[in-house]
Amino acid sequence: MQRNGKRLIFLAVLAIVCVLLYAFYDIKGGFDYAFPRRVIRIAAMMVTGIAISYATVAFHTITQNRILTPSIMGIDSMYEVVQTLIFFLAGSASIWVVNNYLNFGAALIAMVLFALILYRFLFRTNKYPIYLLLLIGIILGTLLGSFVTFLQVLIDPVEYMSLQTFLFASFMDVKAEVLYIAIAILFAAFIYGHRIMNQLNVMSLGRENAINLGINYDRLLMNVLILASVLIATSTALVGPITFLGLLVANLSYQYLVTYKHSILILGASLISIIALVGGQFIVEHIFELRTTLSVIINFIGGIYFIYLLLKESRAIK
Repeated sequence: MQRNGKRLIFLAVLAIVCVLLYAFYDIKGGFDYAFPRRVIRIAAMMVTGIAISYATVAFHTITQNRILTPSIMGIDSMYEVVQTLIFFLAGSASIWVVNNYLNFGAALIAMVLFALILYRFLFRTNKYPIYLLLLIGIILGTLLGSFVTFLQVLIDPVEYMSLQTFLFASFMDVKAEVLYIAIAILFAAFIYGHRIMNQLNVMSLGRENAINLGINYDRLLMNVLILASVLIATSTALVGPITFLGLLVANLSYQYLVTYKHSILILGASLISIIALVGGQFIVEHIFELRTTLSVIINFIGGIYFIYLLLKESRAIK
């Protein structure tokens, strides 16, 4: 416990250093202009990192599999479908693109409704729906991805270029008013998430053991899936999809903090997310000079780490 406490303090100090470095580096005479915008970006990165961390760790608990992410349910693909349909049907000058509230609301509602309909159908038709959910999620994600590609082939090239700014996660143009809404939604979700933290510890023991210890497993499973979907949908609607961030930070937290307690694991994953996002954004802006986006770097590193995890698991099975 003391060792994990020291490690969490180290992560917290490193996260604070990254935040201060990003907030004040090379700000010079543009303090009044640059500082408020940097604060908004930092707040967006912190909110996104914490939401994805909680959702991924909780998702690993209910699936008993640490190489999956909530994105496997097709939520990110639904976000791409919504944005592509808006540009395909209405164009980049439509109110659904220009108005930040409408764009954020449309994407968020579509993703949450998609998840709720999928869960409701599976929980009514299958006694153990989690494995069927993962299978259908992969199939729907592939189907929606193919549909997006088909629409992008037909879309006007100019509209397609504008669409690309929505399909990759970016913290450069986060609007304060939308950020406040996202923070309010996530704050309410985190309150519930904190209340079920101890029950997640019991769920990690497996279905049979959790039921024997008095957990209403199926009901809690449904609630955790909804919570994870709300967290992922809100963060995705705010900044765009970051597919491998959750997988990366959750597994680093498992390796760095050897414990079963979700409060420690989620806190560690959240701090690692903040370090990765804020530190990565600093590198993108001041080293790569905005020639690439943070999501590209994270997905590249996360993809390599995912392959490493697959190879590690395959060796363990042998």
